[in-house]
Amino acid sequence: MNEDIGGNKIIDTPNAISRRAFIKGVIISGAASSAAYLFRSSRITAGVLAQTGVGDRLITLNINGQQRRVDVSKQETLAHTLRYKLGLTGTKLGCDRAECGSCTVLVDDVPHYSCSVLTHTIRSRRILTIEGLARPDGKLHPVQQAVVDEQGFQCAFCMSGFIMSAVGFLKCNQNPSRADFAHALSGNLCRCCDYNKILDSMMRATEYTRIDTNV
Repeated sequence: MNEDIGGNKIIDTPNAISRRAFIKGVIISGAASSAAYLFRSSRITAGVLAQTGVGDRLITLNINGQQRRVDVSKQETLAHTLRYKLGLTGTKLGCDRAECGSCTVLVDDVPHYSCSVLTHTIRSRRILTIEGLARPDGKLHPVQQAVVDEQGFQCAFCMSGFIMSAVGFLKCNQNPSRADFAHALSGNLCRCCDYNKILDSMMRATEYTRIDTNV
């Protein structure tokens, strides 16, 4: 039996709730409510993502002769996948709107702007980036070697795109004229406007390609 502050007797009963027990009850009930809300929210979010098709998925890509597994969203471009998921930064991002050609790669030996190709659409195709041009022993591709010999670029930001376009072009035309090459590379832009030196390099590359029977 206890007394209140006025000296009155207070009879304890089995059902009496202490202040500590009351606070613990409030905390427990609040935590339970929060957990239930978070659970319902996560289920709703998962349902929305499933309905809209948003979310990552694991796919296999054939890149530079290797099978690479990577998480790719449906809206993801090949340029983004190559640079930020696979670390193949030789593919440059310039305009990011299929105009400058700095992101050019070969898909089944055909030049493509990788900034305008959705990665998940080319799972069954062969992708070649500038990192895959040199041979395993380190010998440069004839186009790469020609660029080195002719010192064909100034800042070289656009170089990988030009090289990949040239490699793709030489696969279907091994005896082009300078005008042919100029037309073939018209989809690639050079910020330094050093097109004469670039074409000098590509004509030298034509000579090297004729000699190199492994290309």
